[in-house]
Amino acid sequence: MEFIKKLKFDSQGLIPVIIQEMKSKDVLMMAYMNKESLRRTLSSGKTVFYSRKRKRLWLKGETSKHFQEVKGIYLDCDQDTLLIKVRQIGGACHQGYKSCFYRRLKKDGNLQIVRKKVFNPGKVYKDIETEDRG
Repeated sequence: MEFIKKLKFDSQGLIPVIIQEMKSKDVLMMAYMNKESLRRTLSSGKTVFYSRKRKRLWLKGETSKHFQEVKGIYLDCDQDTLLIKVRQIGGACHQGYKSCFYRRLKKDGNLQIVRKKVFNPGKVYKDIETEDRG
């Protein structure tokens, strides 16, 4: 865990993390980790993030069971961003899509949905406001 000391966390103790599906190479999501969530990710083999809004750690899939199995962790050249390659189980996006990047900005300024939902968030996140997750 010596490499953690070399990482450049921001003033809140966080580092941005890009999650990419190993097989398809799709970028699934972006989140933040602190030292503890990174340690838990390394020890469990599943992604654990820090929620800035809820101010707590969260295991990706703790509610949905759509876990991310870690296949590789990469550091950028400045050591201030991580790329984690995963095997995604189910969808990564709380809106029901495989990727959080399911909308494309069109030239006219409107958004176009470019992916299909892989699950119904209303059934997965019972009693949780899906518009406000993340």
